[in-house]
Amino acid sequence: MSIPWYHKTSIYQIYPRSFYDTNGDGIGDLKGIIQKLDYLHELGFETLWISPFFSSPQADTGYDISSYTDIAPEYGSMDDTQQLIEEVHQRGMKIVFDMVMNHTSIEHPWFKESCSSQDNPKADWYIWRDKPNNWQSMTGGNGWHYSAERRQYFWSSFLPFQPDLNYRNPEVKKTMFDTVRFWLNKGVDGFRLDIFNVIYKDAEFRDNPFSFKLLPTEDDPSGFFQEAKYNLNQPESFEFAKELRSVCDEFGEKILLGEVSGDRSIIRKFLGDDINNGLGLVFDFEMLSFQFSADYFRKLIERIEAHFPDPFMPVYVFSNHDRHRSIHRLGDDLRKAKLLAMLQLTVRGVPCMYYGEEIGMTDLKQPFGSALDPIPHKFKLIPRFIFDLLGLLINRDEVRTPMQWDEAKNAGFSSAEKTWLPVHGNYREINVEKENQDKASLLNTIRGLMRIRNQETSLQEGSQEILNGLPNGALGYKRKSADESLIILLNFDGLEKEIQIEFSECIFTLSSRDTAKEKAIRLNGFGGVILRE
Repeated sequence: MSIPWYHKTSIYQIYPRSFYDTNGDGIGDLKGIIQKLDYLHELGFETLWISPFFSSPQADTGYDISSYTDIAPEYGSMDDTQQLIEEVHQRGMKIVFDMVMNHTSIEHPWFKESCSSQDNPKADWYIWRDKPNNWQSMTGGNGWHYSAERRQYFWSSFLPFQPDLNYRNPEVKKTMFDTVRFWLNKGVDGFRLDIFNVIYKDAEFRDNPFSFKLLPTEDDPSGFFQEAKYNLNQPESFEFAKELRSVCDEFGEKILLGEVSGDRSIIRKFLGDDINNGLGLVFDFEMLSFQFSADYFRKLIERIEAHFPDPFMPVYVFSNHDRHRSIHRLGDDLRKAKLLAMLQLTVRGVPCMYYGEEIGMTDLKQPFGSALDPIPHKFKLIPRFIFDLLGLLINRDEVRTPMQWDEAKNAGFSSAEKTWLPVHGNYREINVEKENQDKASLLNTIRGLMRIRNQETSLQEGSQEILNGLPNGALGYKRKSADESLIILLNFDGLEKEIQIEFSECIFTLSSRDTAKEKAIRLNGFGGVILRE
């Protein structure tokens, strides 16, 4: 049985507002992505996931959509979108759009009509109640909001200006499936699905039980002293994943990549119980809070393999537009960043890398009071140091700053006097042009790893076996396909390690001090090797 392309692929996330600005307005645009496609192709990633660029008031930078089939003018036009799709395909790459199916903007014509009365044609397109229950939103606080015009409360899972659609209304489901078909007809290769596990809520609107849990975690979305029993991860949402898969199957093999909060048993329900007939892939966000140690990653891999054996495939992601950049957790240590990338690009799973990670872009701390991100304003009375102590990113602006291309004005991102978010002050040290010229840079390390990944079948679709008996601080695993077998050895310790192992050829070393002779492998601190067995 052949493996679907999306289980073998590699994904690069583009936040279009911050990628490249071609018209000098300080905002990245679709033509900017087109201009940088050769860079992305040469980097080696096959699939581009583009965060939302549909029509939107931009209250949540595009995740509040006012039209699913129109393009926000600051990003470009439908012609630009079609050109982007075609040029991606001309390079043998795939393109994935961000589909926000759960909610719209309050500025969407559907909501305006629904809000106008209790008996209009779209009165039941959103979730309305005369009296709210006790449900909390995912960002904390009451998720019910009163409409004086309609004299009822509407439900918002995320932020108050993002009302949830009512998928128990067959018209809503049909319209959203037709929206998916609209973009598939234009050649899109699939979708990343925003907060997909909140699509359905309890039909009886039962109150959520009390919980002692204060803050949600990646594997348990309950928090704010409430168990999220009736507003998240409902059985109908698992079935909806299969229905959406059937819609996409009308167009061939398309990727559905879900954002889901919950433990791995929940993730598995969105993928399918026995066969992968739901979403093709789901992020496993526990690893966004990774610990940099061989022991942590060994246990992580073992747990993931237990939950997602063939024909399922895990996703390895260490940062995104909502979480700290991965190097933040590494103390800005480039040696550790290279090792983390080596694991991500060689372990069994689909790697997903956020823009700028390939050059080691860092968080830019910014005041909550001036944030464009609406979430910090919900927590403005809480001192920032508390969130920092908890390791929580509240102001997402800090990880969405403009891509650092070179040492020119605004890091080569834009010619504007003012960019939509400030450029990080370290752009003269951290940028694509500078790292291009350094053979040992993080950028060139990732390029080298991607070349090997794209050449070696075992790294794309091979089985995986953890190696035992290695020195403390070392992690090793074997990747096997029908015609080849590779051994990956990683040293998560700053001290040198020596490992005795049989191999025929060393095809990659992470450090110039990593050596492989006969049966002896010497790994430098934070070093790594790929060996052909």
